[in-house]
Amino acid sequence: MIEKLPDSGLLLSIESSCDDSSLALTDIDSKKLILHKKISQEIEHSHYGGVVPELASRLHAVALPKLLESTLSYMKDITAVAVTTGPGLSVTLNEGVMMAKTVAKLQNIPAIGVHHLKGHIYSLFIEKDTKFPMLSIVISGGHTMVVKVKNINSMEILATTMDDSVGESFDKVAKMMGLGYPGGPIIEALASKGDASRFPMPVPLRNSPLIAFSLSGLKNAVRLTIEKLGGKEQLTEQDMHDIAASFQKAVIEHLIQKIKKIVANEKEIKDVSIVGGAGANLAIREAFENLCNQYGKRLHTVKLEYCSDNAAMIGRCAIDMLKYPTEDIFNLKVTPSKKLSSGMKL
Repeated sequence: MIEKLPDSGLLLSIESSCDDSSLALTDIDSKKLILHKKISQEIEHSHYGGVVPELASRLHAVALPKLLESTLSYMKDITAVAVTTGPGLSVTLNEGVMMAKTVAKLQNIPAIGVHHLKGHIYSLFIEKDTKFPMLSIVISGGHTMVVKVKNINSMEILATTMDDSVGESFDKVAKMMGLGYPGGPIIEALASKGDASRFPMPVPLRNSPLIAFSLSGLKNAVRLTIEKLGGKEQLTEQDMHDIAASFQKAVIEHLIQKIKKIVANEKEIKDVSIVGGAGANLAIREAFENLCNQYGKRLHTVKLEYCSDNAAMIGRCAIDMLKYPTEDIFNLKVTPSKKLSSGMKL
C-alpha cells in the first residue's frame, strides 16, 4: 500500500551513480529548480584513464556531505528525498542511498528510488512539462539505447548496445592516444580539426539487418591504426586530429544507420530526443537534426550542463513518480549496471 505522497514543498534529489556527486532542490508543484550543486571527480580519475570505483566511492563520501550543507537552510521545506538507485557502480550508488535514507529518517519524509536512465530522459524536462510519446536516444558513458517512452511508467527499450557504449568507446580511444579522461570532449575537439577521410574506419553492423549497436570492432580498428603509425608515442598532432575525426564519423554513421530504421518505423511518434553525456557532442546532434528533418520529426536536446549525470534530472523524474506512483516507489535497493536488451522495460 502506497502511503500519502507530498504534492508540494521541495524535493531533495541525490545523484552518485558514477563519478559526479550532485544534489538538487526542486519545487514539486512548479518544477522550478531551486538549487543545483555538483562536484566532478574528473581530475582524480584522469590519472587512470577511467573511473576507479573504490576511489569514486571515497570521493563521494567526502563530497556529498559538503553539498548537503548548502541545503540546510531549506530543510524545513523539504517534503521528500529522491536518490539514484541504479544502474551504476554499486559502491558509489550506496553513498547516495545511505544519505537519502538518513535525511528521510531525520526529517520524517518519504525517500524514493529513481532509475538512472529514466533520469537522463527527464533531463529534457528540467523546469518544463513533459512531452510524450517520444523516442529517446540514450548515449552515455555506460549505455547506448533507443527507448520508446509513453509516460513515466511505460518505457520500452527498442535497441541497445551489444558491447561498448558510445561514451565508453570515446573514453577508450582517447586513452589509446595517451589523452585524458573523459574522452568525449577531447575526441570531439580533435575531430573538429581533422580529416575524417584519412583513415577509413569500418561502420559496425553495416551489412547486418540487426537493429543494435556495437563499437568494439571500431575501437579495435582505431587501435590497429595507431599501431601502424608506430604507437601513441609516435602520433603527430595531425594524426590525432585525423584519427579522432575518422572514428567519430564512423560512430555517427553507425548510429544513424541503425536508428534511421526505428525512426522511419515509428510513424505516429513525432518527437525524438538525445540524452546522456555523449549527447553533448555537437556533431552527433547535427546528424540527428538532419535525420529528424528527413522524416518529419522534431529533435529535442538537453541543455549542455544537464547532459552528464546530475541531481536535477533525478529530481525532475521523481516529481512525475510522485504524481503517478507505482507500488515500488519506495524501493531503495541498489541495482548496479546490468545487461539491458531490446524488449525490456525501464
